[in-house]
Amino acid sequence: MKTILILMDSMNRHFLPAYGNDWVKTPNIDRLAKRGVVFDNHFVGSAPCMPARRDLMTGRYTFLETPWGPLEPYDDALPDALRRHSETYSHLITDHYHYWELFGLGYHCAFNTWEFIRGQEGDNERPRVKDPAIPQTRGKGADRRQHWINRQGFDWENDLSYPTPQCFMRAVDFLENNHDADNWFLHLEVFDPHEPFEAPQRYRDLYNDTWDGRFHYDWPHYRRLDPEYDDEMAVDHIRKSYAASLTMADAWLGRLLDKMDELKLWDDTTIIFTTDHGHMLGEHGYWAKNYQFDYNELMHIPLIICAPDAPAGERRQALTSAIDINPTLRELFVAGPGETVQGRSLLPLLKEDQPHHDAVLFGYFGKDVGMTDGHYTYCRQPREGSITHHHTAMPVNAAKRAMREAFENAETGRFLNYTRMPVYRAAIPSYRHRDAPDYNPIYDLLHDPAQEQPIRDDALEIQLAAKMKALLQRYDAPACQFERTGL
Repeated sequence: MKTILILMDSMNRHFLPAYGNDWVKTPNIDRLAKRGVVFDNHFVGSAPCMPARRDLMTGRYTFLETPWGPLEPYDDALPDALRRHSETYSHLITDHYHYWELFGLGYHCAFNTWEFIRGQEGDNERPRVKDPAIPQTRGKGADRRQHWINRQGFDWENDLSYPTPQCFMRAVDFLENNHDADNWFLHLEVFDPHEPFEAPQRYRDLYNDTWDGRFHYDWPHYRRLDPEYDDEMAVDHIRKSYAASLTMADAWLGRLLDKMDELKLWDDTTIIFTTDHGHMLGEHGYWAKNYQFDYNELMHIPLIICAPDAPAGERRQALTSAIDINPTLRELFVAGPGETVQGRSLLPLLKEDQPHHDAVLFGYFGKDVGMTDGHYTYCRQPREGSITHHHTAMPVNAAKRAMREAFENAETGRFLNYTRMPVYRAAIPSYRHRDAPDYNPIYDLLHDPAQEQPIRDDALEIQLAAKMKALLQRYDAPACQFERTGL
């Protein structure tokens, strides 16, 4: 078996023609959709970046016990499991620089080999003592000195100056060098269309952007739209900039798919295409992620699987979660289900649509706990003044001054049921999403898919709260999750 996991960062599924968009151009993602099985009810587990990746590595809902952090020494990491059980060779290609930061330690080390393409966002790549020239700009770009250092002398019109196209070309090289071998897993992960939303002009020209250029703007702050400058033209510009970045990534995905065609790899290779989470582009009056209500633009994400024996061009309505990717790959490589894995393999769904999960969880550490059963989404907010516990055997987060006191007062012990390893347990204040109401919002996805009309219904909430409590018990949530949510 040969398998490629393709992960594009921050993909808003409403911008994909495979999910109903009628103006963004992604012909190569469309190629995958026509060749494979499209999952219509796939959801994030843990968010944002590194928690989502730890879910992929472990097949567990890690946001219930840990925030953004390293791969833990007690984690049964996917590449290790594949190598241990089936001698599978695994390789990572990425421009996602968080893997090489202090708070994202260890993930790449699980692979046999890895390649890191430098220069995305604020990657500490180029050493410059003097401050760079920064254009008149708004948003996060105005605060990111290193980003503008990385862009000094940058050829804005050459695709291969951008890290994401370079990642796809490295993947093409991997296929050239290894297509005649068997039993390998390629984890191909590209940062785009994550902000800043950059692309050569020819991709921007596809979208007739009428931005007046009053300032450089491709990287909004993580907050509500600013009435001072986020007018209708600015929102339209950001959305079209995002679309241009997505189309550039799609074009280079096409190079990889062309190589698959040339080498006739579709006969013995499975491709899984997905993202870590979505990104809000002005919907509901918000930019970006992390702080607001967990709308579908963030948590309802794309998933396409192309497998040699799977039907082409079919769709599945089964409710699935990001924690299902891990056991799917384990089953593909006959590596066993894994003793600590909480997800369920998706391979039976390739044969036919059938019930999978009755409900799934999603969320951020310390914030609300979210759930959907496919009909409703339910947001359970933490009690005022409640705490959550950060569990870790690698307290690198203590390097953050804001976390220092929590770890100075941390307990140590065997607090996680799935490992005998002692861990630190630090008390961290819970928090609610920005602009949170004084109730737990419910949305009816069948009648209000845009989530514009929150429901207050005591009888319905009792049912959904009971289902959430059952899920927390099923997935072995720490006791603090029941206490802080009142469950």
